[in-house]
Amino acid sequence: FGSDIAAQMMRRFGFKYVSHNPGASYRGLHDSLVNHLGNENPGMLLCLHEDHAVGIAHGYAKATGEPMACVLHSNVGLLHGMMGLYNAWCDRAPIFVLGATGPVDAAKRRPWIDWIHTAKDQGALIRDYTKWDDQPASVPAALESLLRAWQITQTAPRGPVYVCLDAALQEMRLETAPKMPDV
Repeated sequence: FGSDIAAQMMRRFGFKYVSHNPGASYRGLHDSLVNHLGNENPGMLLCLHEDHAVGIAHGYAKATGEPMACVLHSNVGLLHGMMGLYNAWCDRAPIFVLGATGPVDAAKRRPWIDWIHTAKDQGALIRDYTKWDDQPASVPAALESLLRAWQITQTAPRGPVYVCLDAALQEMRLETAPKMPDV
């Protein structure tokens, strides 16, 4: 699955933890972190609010000097985590933020729920408070995007980055695994 590839990249980056508040928009990634990676490297830190998820990643970055991953649910979770991202931006804390949207292809959206969890350009919500953002349209593009985000968050001046993964991309069944880039 596309989400297995994203989870494998998170492991290759060396993330020990990923903070999140579960959301349906990234159900594929959540499933991959649990069932494909066994909830290890990264281990999930369940949060009660997205602002907490961002705050934990911010504190981890300040304490260790290393970026931590967090995942924010669709547009509503991204908006909830926005103030935390702003604080991390001001503090030059490297945070690797993943988000998700319902299927961008309207023909793949479930009635109502996928429509209210889909935004054409989610990154626009936080673009002023991140170093870089992307919304890749394919699994190979996601590999490149994740690698680029990983590099950019660690490059001075450090700060949060955001990659939005389409729910349909996450749930895409892959015939063969793509070649993983050298991290």
